[in-house]
Amino acid sequence: MSHGVRVHVWGDYALFSRPEMKVERCSYDVMTPSAARGILEAIYWHPGMRWIIDRIYVRNPIEFTSVRRNEVKSKIQATSVLSAMNGGEKPLYISTKEDIAQRAAIILRNVDYVINAHFEMTERANESDNEGKFKDIIMRRLRRGQCYHTPYFGCREFPVNFELYEDAEIETAYADQIKDLGYMLYDLDYSDPENIQPMFFRAELRNGILDLRNCEVVR
Repeated sequence: MSHGVRVHVWGDYALFSRPEMKVERCSYDVMTPSAARGILEAIYWHPGMRWIIDRIYVRNPIEFTSVRRNEVKSKIQATSVLSAMNGGEKPLYISTKEDIAQRAAIILRNVDYVINAHFEMTERANESDNEGKFKDIIMRRLRRGQCYHTPYFGCREFPVNFELYEDAEIETAYADQIKDLGYMLYDLDYSDPENIQPMFFRAELRNGILDLRNCEVVR
């Protein structure tokens, strides 16, 4: 049995933030591997398996648009929460009137991808867990449109529509073209919780396909 799956995902907007842009957000040209994994984990996640992204197919031309959004500059600290729980008098809220800030963002619009991925078993799998069981659950959830929470394209305000992709061929927006996208975020290394490390790779969109199977990952 094949443990791979193709998932068609699309939406009106997307924001896969470049970390080097700091406060003013700017999106990568295409979906990052970690964002694709997050979408699949929203559809089905189990400690006994992990998703591995193989390819991302770009079905619509890459289009950017600029928006301005009202955000807050601060956040509630853990110490403030503990103080409130212990009877402290410090108010536990953020005043949007005092902390509001208008920030620009360059985002993608009219995005349409096919995620080609597979899963592997982990050491946390139970005796009753197996590849066939997980594959059946995944296929059933995709056909029914089930998810644990609404998947999103980088930010929660950009929800994802998804379905199982069952066609034999996948048409892309960049046939017979090669686009160098530069270095892109691959994922985060959580092996040391005290020192989480970002991982990057040199992204190349070849014929509209971002192939992640043999890419070199650097830290």
